[in-house]
Amino acid sequence: MSDRTPIADRSLSRSWTDDAIRLIEADTRRSADTHLLRYPLPSAWGADVGSALYLKDETTHITGSLKHRLARSLFLYALCNGWIGEGTTVVEASSGSTAISEAYFASLLGLPFIAVVPATTSSSKVALIESQGGRCHFVQNSSEVYAEAERLARETGGHYLDQFTNAERATDWRGNNNIAESIFAQMQDEQYPVPEWIVVGAGTGGTSATIGRYIRYRRHATRLCVVDPENSAFFPSYAEGRDDIVMAASSRIEGIGRPRVEPSFLPDVVDRMVSVPDAASIAAARHVSTVLGRRVGPSTGTNVWGAFGLLAEMAAAGRHGSVVTLLADSGDRYSDSYFSDEWVNEQGFDLTGPARALVEFEQDCTWS
Repeated sequence: MSDRTPIADRSLSRSWTDDAIRLIEADTRRSADTHLLRYPLPSAWGADVGSALYLKDETTHITGSLKHRLARSLFLYALCNGWIGEGTTVVEASSGSTAISEAYFASLLGLPFIAVVPATTSSSKVALIESQGGRCHFVQNSSEVYAEAERLARETGGHYLDQFTNAERATDWRGNNNIAESIFAQMQDEQYPVPEWIVVGAGTGGTSATIGRYIRYRRHATRLCVVDPENSAFFPSYAEGRDDIVMAASSRIEGIGRPRVEPSFLPDVVDRMVSVPDAASIAAARHVSTVLGRRVGPSTGTNVWGAFGLLAEMAAAGRHGSVVTLLADSGDRYSDSYFSDEWVNEQGFDLTGPARALVEFEQDCTWS
């Protein structure tokens, strides 16, 4: 009988993990915070309106979108949980922007990356994923991405990041330079430093979960409004108090809206939800692009449509204050879709009514 004590030791893998975390942290320190832009509301409104709209410009991340924050958090979460090691194949189910950012971090760590994406994903997003060293695996139906990502992770012995489950878990909602902490820090010297509303879309549900929790943790009076496009399960789920809703069709606004209620969506930290027509999202994206002199993505259009409605509501009630929303990604990724008149017509969108509503809003701050 041996007198040796049995030992199982995995500590040799720690050195690679330590270096991987160092690389991500170093990358973070090299990156400045994203800008908070003041949207130029019409001076013709005068002092009676007196409110302000701000756009948190997430396009200035190195991978060009809000999802850069999420990708960084998901990688750190997986590394610190011991799920990713040297040579691990990283897999994600994504419609594009998250995968672009995750491909960047996988490349930074020297890891293979596979993005499971719907076949309808824009060619420009596919090119961006591949330019970061990632590989795209296509499925015909967007509802298939989850199971296919799990299957690929099993087959390769890799790790499925699962943004839709882990988004709200991976981000430290108390602070640690999350997007909510950044917004309130940047607002502190403005005329109305504590926003009346923060407006975001729901893709994974992680951003709304982080902001909603942070507002409560810091005891701010700010309310959280989540805007949701057509054919997304989040709005009917919130309105009906159900989490079992599944949509027959997929959202046509890339980056937000899901056919099912994702595990990371926390309705109890949301104060209001607004369902935004797809035509309104596209018209607002084009309108904001004209005002700013650069293209913004369709989810930004959804955000701004919701923000304009809240500003008009505040004006009608005689309240002054600030509203903050997100400039989530660049419209340059959608030149062949949302900014193409031919594509818009093929999809059957009529932008006339929403475009008129946007003009009327900027004339007298009314919202029909």
